[in-house]
Amino acid sequence: MPTEVALISQADDQAMRQEIHRYPPGQDKQSTILEYRSLNRATVFFENGAFSQGSIQWGPFSEFGAELGFIAGSRRLRIVQLFAQASHEFKQLTLIREQLKGTDTPEKPPLTLNDLIGTWQGEALTQYADLRPQTTQATQLSIEILSANQIRQTIQLPNLPPITSIGSVAGQVISFDGGSQPVQVLLLPDGASATCPKRIIPRQPLFLEAGWLIDSHTRQRMIRSYDTSGAWLSLTLVTEHKI
Repeated sequence: MPTEVALISQADDQAMRQEIHRYPPGQDKQSTILEYRSLNRATVFFENGAFSQGSIQWGPFSEFGAELGFIAGSRRLRIVQLFAQASHEFKQLTLIREQLKGTDTPEKPPLTLNDLIGTWQGEALTQYADLRPQTTQATQLSIEILSANQIRQTIQLPNLPPITSIGSVAGQVISFDGGSQPVQVLLLPDGASATCPKRIIPRQPLFLEAGWLIDSHTRQRMIRSYDTSGAWLSLTLVTEHKI
């Protein structure tokens, strides 16, 4: 469904007006107007314009989900992940691809497994829910093919042992079932990816992740992390390059 979003500064940049216009096929335009003077605790921005907003607490009787967004040049990509209230199962994903009005930057090809194979080195910026200072650390992610339907992923962080997991590949879905919170990676149009639990298991840590392949050797990932009680802990932006 075509959409148009306008952000309009007001009150000498002390407030913001957001106009959202949707154009359902065969129907009249639908508009939503929002005005902000401050951001709530669950909304976090990074200096490059990447942002996330979402639930600050998972609970067995509440709706749960988050939006994670990236900006690159005149393009913006947003991913919304939602979970069912009763079953705790992954319910819905919305992929929103946007560009500045008046520009015509082409979309990227759909993400494939081959795009991800290799070693990626980068930097992770983490902002915390308890407002402690932002931290920065080096990252390395290696993905290798083991067989026609199996891959191995290895994450290396400073002063920690490598974290290795085995994923099963079925079409555009990669499943990692070996951890305490089994997750799936969805390979999406426009170079995007989404990682989330298949079903949220209570009393286990969890995370929601979105990724965007900016070009063949540059990728951004954003990870929204929650602890064993379901409380939101942090938001991490990883910018990595294939070596």
